[in-house]
Amino acid sequence: MTTPKLFKTREGVNYFLPFILVTICFALWGFANDITNPMVKGFSKIFRMSVTEGALVQVAFYGGYFAMALPAALFIKRYSYKAGILLGLLLYAVGSLLFIPAAWTGVYWPFLMAYFILTCGLSFLETSANPFILSMGEKENATRRLNLAQSFNPIGSLLGMWVAMNFIQSRMSPLSTEERALLDPAAFEALKAADLSVVVKPYAILGLAILAIFALIAVMSIPVKKQEEDGLSRNLWPSVRRLLGNRTYREGVVAQFFYVGAQITCWTFIIQYGTQVFMAEGIAEQEAEVMSQQLNIVAMALFCCSRFICTALMRHFRPSAMLAIFASVAIVLTLVVMFAGGRVGLYCLVAVSACMSLMFPTIYGIALRNTGSDTEIGSAGLIMAILGGSLLPPLQALIIDGGQLNMSFIVPMVCFVVVMIYGVKNTYGKESIC
Repeated sequence: MTTPKLFKTREGVNYFLPFILVTICFALWGFANDITNPMVKGFSKIFRMSVTEGALVQVAFYGGYFAMALPAALFIKRYSYKAGILLGLLLYAVGSLLFIPAAWTGVYWPFLMAYFILTCGLSFLETSANPFILSMGEKENATRRLNLAQSFNPIGSLLGMWVAMNFIQSRMSPLSTEERALLDPAAFEALKAADLSVVVKPYAILGLAILAIFALIAVMSIPVKKQEEDGLSRNLWPSVRRLLGNRTYREGVVAQFFYVGAQITCWTFIIQYGTQVFMAEGIAEQEAEVMSQQLNIVAMALFCCSRFICTALMRHFRPSAMLAIFASVAIVLTLVVMFAGGRVGLYCLVAVSACMSLMFPTIYGIALRNTGSDTEIGSAGLIMAILGGSLLPPLQALIIDGGQLNMSFIVPMVCFVVVMIYGVKNTYGKESIC
């Protein structure tokens, strides 16, 4: 059987098997994202905290991504993509296994520390794996190759959702925060210990599984592709200056910031939107929430399928043109969400996920297209742009708190406008959006 050309260089270097193992990492960080989201509410109940205190889970999660992206890039430049992936997997496993002693303490902050260490590992993985996949073959196929690898990210996300629903949420005590407040100290401590043991098991198993993948990649022989030499200094600040002077890269970071913000806002508030729609039809709140969560899973499945379809389409269409078209459709869909409402608006919100499927890897591939020896530092900037996922949802939440749930989707709509402009510019024009 011949290896697809997608994974070969003109010199005959074969990256097919390394591609498979590195692609597993894409599923792994998707799993981490979606097993973690329900824990905002979960820890609020377990420790009888406010929702704001529970949301520190996301602060720790995104904080690890942001804090470690640049150190990860410097580490990769000094060593290799493989070394970056291995260190990322090790930190991911350590963070997962730290849930065990965190549960022994019965205190909240050790879990936040475990999440931070875990996502420091995810930051290493993303900063290493994305440009590594781009390098596993010829440049003209790089964006399509990254879209294929990224197609396995939502598969991990779906698995994370399934584990969270069936092995954490369904097995925790159904008592609300208010009901727990009425328990005497001994009963509360016993309940807290029981719930923490439920939370810990999936993370402990995850840590052991990651160590097994670490061992596989450690013993795998990866062909070394010679780095492009452009005669430029490989020091940090010269790289940063060159990247800032690269309009396509600079605008790519802006587009990525807004794309991630759009993704997290759409996925965070789909349950609130769906619950409102179903309750308006006379359905009880608890049942409405379950129905909305099911639609959230449908949205993720649609996202996953669309990634594979888009990867195939990129054999025939320019990635930048597809980016512009899909962002334009997302703008129309979010406008329907804002002004139509009801089930029509809800189904359009679900459909937005199909449009978002190609955006992250396509923006990433376009932005790094001509960065040469600055690719590792450039990758760090694009990973740091994930910060949009923590800054834009609170803005939408403020609009929702003002009683305007439908109109709050103006936030992702504006984000999609930025992404559309980036796609159009890289297809037809040269004007700057920054």
